[in-house]
This record gives sequence, C-alpha cells and structure tokens, in this order.
Amino acid sequence: MNVTDIVLNFYKTDALTNHHAIVALLHDDLEVTWYSTEGYLHFNKEELIDYTIKLEKAYSKSRYDITHVLHDKNQVALRYTHYVSPIDNPEQELILAHFMGIWEIKDQKLYKAYVMSQR
Repeated sequence: MNVTDIVLNFYKTDALTNHHAIVALLHDDLEVTWYSTEGYLHFNKEELIDYTIKLEKAYSKSRYDITHVLHDKNQVALRYTHYVSPIDNPEQELILAHFMGIWEIKDQKLYKAYVMSQR
C-alpha cells in the first residue's frame, strides 16, 4: 500500500469516531501536533485513541470531504472539511472544522501528524 492509500484509509474508516478501526493504522510511536481553534493539542497513540472514544460518544456519524491530497516520499498533505452528526440529532449534519494536515508514514503506519483546523 502506498503512503497516500495509508492516509486515505485512515479517513475512510471514519477515523475520529471509530477507535476500533484506527488502532491497527497507528504506529506505536505516533505523535500528533494539532493547532485548533481551541488551542494547541498534542497526542500520542493512546491519547488519540482516548480522544476518539470521547468523539464517539458525542457524534453518531462523521464524514470527510477531502479536496486536496499531495504526497512526497513518506509524507502526505491533505485539505478537508470534517462533518459530524450529533448523537441527540443524528439527521443534522454540522461542519466540525476545516483542516489542513501533513502525515508522515513509518513502517506502513501513521507515524506523525501536523494538523491545523479552523471552524
């Protein structure tokens, strides 16, 4: 599997609302650096899985509208919008945020991520 497929597979598995689907995709030494509208966030593998579990409780479903994908060697850059449906109103779809991210792949797994988001 090439690096672009590895990253896109992460998003196709409904990454941030299905922790069971992403565990196998994450490198044991995963590091995520995220600058969000809420401030600076930093996750290792366990912390990202815990964060995903919290999102699963808040949203019934989510989807990603990926508009740009670029890759160079072991890195993939994406631009996308993340849509979610709240648990209390599953028919409603909201924009969670607009994202720009760069993923680094190591050993065929997601190793490092640098993410920025804006609501």
